[in-house]
Amino acid sequence: MMIVSPGLFKHPSRCFRSYSIVGVGLLGTFTYCHKYKINRVSFSSSIPSYYHCRATLSTMMEEVKPEFDSDKAAVLVNELRKTFNSGKTKSYEWRISQLESISKMIDEKEKEIVEALRKDLSKPELEAFLSEILMARSSCKLALKELKQWMMPQKVETSLATYPSSAEIVAEPLGVVLVISTWNFPFSLSLDPVIGAIAAGNAVVLKPSEIASATSSLLSRLVGEYMDKSAIIVVEGAVAETSALLEQKWDKIFFTGGARVGRIVMAAAAKNLTPVTLELGGKCPAVVDSNVNLQVTSRRIVAGKWVCNNGQACISVDYIITTKELAPKLIATLVSVVEEIFGKDLMESKERSRIINSFHFKRLVNLLEEDKVSNKIVFGGQREESQLQIAPTILLDVPEDSMIMQEEIFGPLLPIITVERLEDSFAMINRKPKPLAAYLFSDDEQIKRKFVQNICAGGMAINDTILQVTVPTLPFGGVGESGMGSYHGKFSFDAFSHKKAVLYRSFAGDSPTRYPPYTPGKKKQIKALLSGKLLNIMLALLGFYKD
Repeated sequence: MMIVSPGLFKHPSRCFRSYSIVGVGLLGTFTYCHKYKINRVSFSSSIPSYYHCRATLSTMMEEVKPEFDSDKAAVLVNELRKTFNSGKTKSYEWRISQLESISKMIDEKEKEIVEALRKDLSKPELEAFLSEILMARSSCKLALKELKQWMMPQKVETSLATYPSSAEIVAEPLGVVLVISTWNFPFSLSLDPVIGAIAAGNAVVLKPSEIASATSSLLSRLVGEYMDKSAIIVVEGAVAETSALLEQKWDKIFFTGGARVGRIVMAAAAKNLTPVTLELGGKCPAVVDSNVNLQVTSRRIVAGKWVCNNGQACISVDYIITTKELAPKLIATLVSVVEEIFGKDLMESKERSRIINSFHFKRLVNLLEEDKVSNKIVFGGQREESQLQIAPTILLDVPEDSMIMQEEIFGPLLPIITVERLEDSFAMINRKPKPLAAYLFSDDEQIKRKFVQNICAGGMAINDTILQVTVPTLPFGGVGESGMGSYHGKFSFDAFSHKKAVLYRSFAGDSPTRYPPYTPGKKKQIKALLSGKLLNIMLALLGFYKD
């Protein structure tokens, strides 16, 4: 069913109109605008005050090309490649000027950014500042401070086989890169990789998520206003535009989103042997030992679940594993902390983001209403679709084969699974795909060591949640189904750079041993040189190994 404006029916025999189709696409739920010329339309009922057009399947449609198609994407990439090949983006001065422009943009447009995030996700102002503005600003300031050092060639040792010589590793920009961002942190997760790409000297196309439409529109306008339009471009749109971009040859694709779309991106990149960084997600566990400070533990779990975009974060706590003995105390403390932060009437709280859209709202409700799950709710569960709000919800001992334990929740639902011994949690975690993050709360040093050694995850935090991503000296990235590649800090610079190996030699020291004919004496001399033993090397250099 499509909703059409009254103006469509002025000439029902020959109508021309654009309309939106809402559904699930490349980046989750999308609104895709497309134009059709409708030659014949039949209606199943009279038209009320708001017009439901029920076009029959036999409706003849003449498709009109979308505004941004593969041909236009190819032109865009070619223009950017001309800019890159001119050498413009490689200079230190250009990189610094663009980073300074981003910093200025964030400072001057902070109120507009907060407002866009409020429109898209109802993000509280403080949360928007901390998780979006401050994160992007910090990344930019670090790049400005460290760029000269990052760009310097790295001197490395050489071997005796190349004596006399010197060598270095040169960080070289990859070229023209594509950044496909996501909707849950639509500002910081768009700019953070772009900052790395610019710092590394690339030309960049940013495709923000159309689901966070206000932020996407703002980014398009601000980047056009503050940045170099010949090298840094924002392309807005949905599935058609993303598909058109993915058909092009890029020097790197950086994608943030889900594993399903990550596979689509990787398949498209493989056609041109384009390297990819995939920042995906997964079911991030939090294991809670019985020897912890329950109040601090609960506050940090609440911060890593409901305060963090209402659970709509790839590093959010997805589920908890604890002992049967501790579970009742942990639940009681979590409930106390939730009510302390959000109030007794959870649905009236203004301190939580809303669910992004009705598709994800219904997806989360379906997880709650599964037969073997619906009776496991021990706290919360209230919902209001008109407000796209679901209260913080705790469930106890849901079956491991339930949907809520099989897929990433990405919302305010928190299952707690109990085990007899804490070590039993390791096997449960390892039965699932490798998560983007894993958390442990314990004062037992042996448990900490076992957790780090035996649990494979993109990253970890011991006795806290989510803060590992704020440390610029730590790489942020997944492993297995939670992603590949990493970024943040210098790792962002490295993600968009090629490490070029360079060996320098003079015309001296041209040993005849490397050239044919290879005689037994030369073979002995080469072995001596490569032996690493000083005496053998000296004898070889003095010519003692002869035929």
